[in-house]
Amino acid sequence: MMSEPPVLPKVHELKKLRKPVRSVNVEHRKKLSGLERLAIWITDRVGTMGFFLVILVWTLVWLGWNTLAPSAVRFDPFPAFVLWLFLSNMIQIFLMPLIMVGQNLQGRHAEARSEADFEVNTKAEREIEAILLHLEAQNDLILKILRQLEGASTPHGAQAGTGPASASG
Repeated sequence: MMSEPPVLPKVHELKKLRKPVRSVNVEHRKKLSGLERLAIWITDRVGTMGFFLVILVWTLVWLGWNTLAPSAVRFDPFPAFVLWLFLSNMIQIFLMPLIMVGQNLQGRHAEARSEADFEVNTKAEREIEAILLHLEAQNDLILKILRQLEGASTPHGAQAGTGPASASG
């Protein structure tokens, strides 16, 4: 009794199940407002060693000028440095929320990328399962053909034990 092979999905059927490939990066950029783009731009620039070095050099120049320059040209003389403290605190106060906004936006982008990766992985898993089903069906078919060939190539007398091999024993 022959069992019918399982009905396997065809390639064109699998392609119909696929969602179109999308670029998460392009979609993310399109959704950003002008202020959000500015926040990301600033976040990308502020979080660099270049920005750190600019602030370091600016601080050293500020402190050096107000410590070593002639007294007549110092605008924030030692030991006050009040203006510098005020400005540096204002920079920090303004940058912290801006950096947080930028990080939130970058986090949303990362989440969208991970969702797209998950979709791609899910598609790949479905396609691999279909390939495995096809391979199993081919394996079963090959084994069936092999058994039929073995049955056809074996002499009928050898199966019953009446052939020349059984007479010599």
